[in-house]
Amino acid sequence: MRFDKLYLAGIASVLPEVVETERAVKEGLLDPDVREASGILSVAVAGDVPAPDMAAEAAAAAVRRSGRAPGEFAALLHSSAHFQGPDGWSAQHYVLRKALDVPIPALEVRQGCLGMLASLELAAHRLIADPSRPAVLLTAADNFGTPMVDRWRASGLFLLADGAAAAVVASDGGFARVLAARSLSNPEMEEFNRGGEVLFPPPVTVGRPLNLEARRRFWREQWANGVLPPMGNLGELVSAVAERTLDEAGVGMDRIRRVVHIGFSRGPLEDTFLEPLGIGADRGVWEFTRRTGHAGAADPVSGLEYLLDTGQVAAGDHVMLIGAAPGAEVTCAVLEITGPHGGR
Repeated sequence: MRFDKLYLAGIASVLPEVVETERAVKEGLLDPDVREASGILSVAVAGDVPAPDMAAEAAAAAVRRSGRAPGEFAALLHSSAHFQGPDGWSAQHYVLRKALDVPIPALEVRQGCLGMLASLELAAHRLIADPSRPAVLLTAADNFGTPMVDRWRASGLFLLADGAAAAVVASDGGFARVLAARSLSNPEMEEFNRGGEVLFPPPVTVGRPLNLEARRRFWREQWANGVLPPMGNLGELVSAVAERTLDEAGVGMDRIRRVVHIGFSRGPLEDTFLEPLGIGADRGVWEFTRRTGHAGAADPVSGLEYLLDTGQVAAGDHVMLIGAAPGAEVTCAVLEITGPHGGR
């Protein structure tokens, strides 16, 4: 969908201190061959800092940079991929209370690693449908350091990192114009992430830890036994949604200065994002994500902030944000940087 008046008015991220993967190998947390293949140098680890507190910290900074007052916000959309706190509790209202403390809707967006990009689309629809208030606050945060997750071995595609990000989406101006955003899915691919798991009771409720790699292994074994796995290719979705979003934005791929992708390990990053987009790692944010790991839904905003803070993009540049999540689904947004980050 193309947008005429949609902007990012302020963004911020919170990334805790990193643990070097070399240290993780020495401590027996990470296999040395996995470290070598991944290309990941370090991973952000938050210790016992709650994810909603990181989200609230990022939100406060993003709101301050946006120059918006609490009364200008129409809603808050909070994303996460892992547990936020007590069952039956609302993390999104906690973040709302800490960041804005106004009586507006606060919603949780459960779209995995696509949470913030999906929320960007939802925020746009909200602002178009009801223009009475010009801003929506997006937040995302996760702390994977729980007994049910082994961040070093849960997946062969990435190493799980902790962190948070926030963005103020506005209809009345900002430092970056959102030219277009689009999502595509292939629901036949949901089986890839389900593997051989039962749906009830949910595995986590009976003490089974997250093990995405075991589900991939399940399909390799099924294929070896003559059972055809679900058909679909995530890279093809990436290519298709990028092409459609660029077309709607009226921007060619040759005009995209940088691509902000999620924090996959080197091989999966090349297969899923870089090669389908026809770019090298130098046009992505590999130099950033290999030092932070994959911080769930926060990746697109933290990567964009990195490019802005290091002066690698500036006014007049076009930037693509793109990510993927189980489903399978891919979301893409094309931005034009219009001014300095911070303030109206």
